Amino acid sequence: MRRVASGLTALATVVAMAACSPGTSPDPPRAASPQGPEYLVFYTQGGQRQAQEAVERAGGATLANDAKLGYLTATGGGGRFVENVGSDGSVVGVSPDRSIGFAEPDATRAARRTGGAKGRTAAFPDAGAKGRTAAFPDAGALTRSGSGEPLAGRQWDMRMIGADRANAKAPGSKQVLVGVIDTGVDGKHPDIAPNFNRELSRNFVTDKPKDEAGETLDGPCEVSSCKDPVDEDDDGHGTHVASTIAAPINGIGIAGVAPGVQIVNIRAGQDSGFFFLKPSLDALTYAGDIGVDVVNMSYYVDPWLFNCTNNKADSRKDQLEQAGIITGMQRALDYARQRGVTLISALGNGSTDLGHPKVDKESPGYPVGEKKDRQVDNSCVNVPAESAGVISVAGLGPSGRKAIYSDYGVEQADVSAPGGDALDGKGAKATRSILGAAPEHVLRAAGRIDAKGEPKGADVVKDCKGGTCAYYQYLDGTSMAAPHATGVAAILISRFGKPGKGGLELAPATVEDLLYKTATPKACPVPREYVYKAYGQDITQVCEGDEADNGFFGHGVVDAWKAATVEP
Repeated sequence: MRRVASGLTALATVVAMAACSPGTSPDPPRAASPQGPEYLVFYTQGGQRQAQEAVERAGGATLANDAKLGYLTATGGGGRFVENVGSDGSVVGVSPDRSIGFAEPDATRAARRTGGAKGRTAAFPDAGAKGRTAAFPDAGALTRSGSGEPLAGRQWDMRMIGADRANAKAPGSKQVLVGVIDTGVDGKHPDIAPNFNRELSRNFVTDKPKDEAGETLDGPCEVSSCKDPVDEDDDGHGTHVASTIAAPINGIGIAGVAPGVQIVNIRAGQDSGFFFLKPSLDALTYAGDIGVDVVNMSYYVDPWLFNCTNNKADSRKDQLEQAGIITGMQRALDYARQRGVTLISALGNGSTDLGHPKVDKESPGYPVGEKKDRQVDNSCVNVPAESAGVISVAGLGPSGRKAIYSDYGVEQADVSAPGGDALDGKGAKATRSILGAAPEHVLRAAGRIDAKGEPKGADVVKDCKGGTCAYYQYLDGTSMAAPHATGVAAILISRFGKPGKGGLELAPATVEDLLYKTATPKACPVPREYVYKAYGQDITQVCEGDEADNGFFGHGVVDAWKAATVEP
């Protein structure tokens, strides 16, 4: 997951919200002229008309209605618009439809992207540009493998879960579609292109070069429309995730957990690393509509790390925004799951016991200057990691221990998987992280390769075949753990799915049961109170639960080999 600075964070239990009927046909939008900012107004089942009237009474206008998820897109101005609309009994949440806004200056934002619940790496003090792994000098001697793909020798993560053996026995079916809801996917990368479904891929965000304060947000647009092509990733996070799931066996670089399945880019994240509500709703709805089998969500929905509907530390406007995020995302997740989409999420990188949340220092993370220390408890929820119906994945280091950064909790961790931990051992080594595909232009922009295309540090690896070269990067995070579980789910769907509309179908509840059944149980460490020494401090974490289900490892470590060989 992404974009939270150092320090402990927490998650909480999901809050169930009223859902609307997905079968309702949308009413034609009312004629309206923009009258201010746009909002997503979530209404109760059957409450559309009453919610529209509430918008009008508050001085706003309805622009559109999404009957699938039960919300209006409305405009409204004035300081009390949200509170006035939210006071109506038909309205359960009001969230700004903001794909952009005020953001931190570059240096601050980059620092926040080095770790935490959305951070892609552990928060190394000397992390490289955009928060990626530091340029460690001791990459190790592993470059090419004697068997498998050329860089298989560097993929300790695949050996840990038996994917190196499973690749030959059960590589996955081309009939299985895996949606990557992330910052995009470099569909032209040599180690992704063979499995990339460009026709079905979609981009639900528009780049914004600068925010309203004139600070760089997403940077210059790559195309005139500022809406990137569906095969582009200007961040690199989504490309890394996609390759872990399904990098093909093609004689270059690495192999994914399920190298035979198809990747569908369903982009919901800005280049700047923010993930807002509306693109996430659109992405999940689209996944359900086109028959995606499983989606990977290695992020949380901005701007609140913890969404609370009745937190005394928040204004009524803030509470309504958070209620909108909880409600809207749960409806979108339900919509997708009811249509056969298995939902998998990264758990978070705050080193925090999610069963006992106390303080949220990161919210709201957007716009700038609004962060505050909030007391939180289990009435608050991280979205989507703790939304109902979602399988959340904790991260492991190469020794098999829970990674230092990974969040945990006996009620929150469903399974665990390799996420990398450069500090899992003496000193820090890049090769303890997860190696995955990286877009060349992103590495160039970050200064990680030189003018001749050669890596400038041990965090980047180059591999060539027949004049074609590809780049890979070592990253840490539960963002890297989740796609291992997603790949195993794709194997299970490939094996046990039944022919359906356009491909194979396997109920998400069945996929979840099989994922737990094939996971390797792992007991809490002894003693249960585990002390990590990192970043100049001692971090104490306590594992609760038994071998079958505990806060560090969930139901166990996902196992691709067992998934490839288990009997029906």
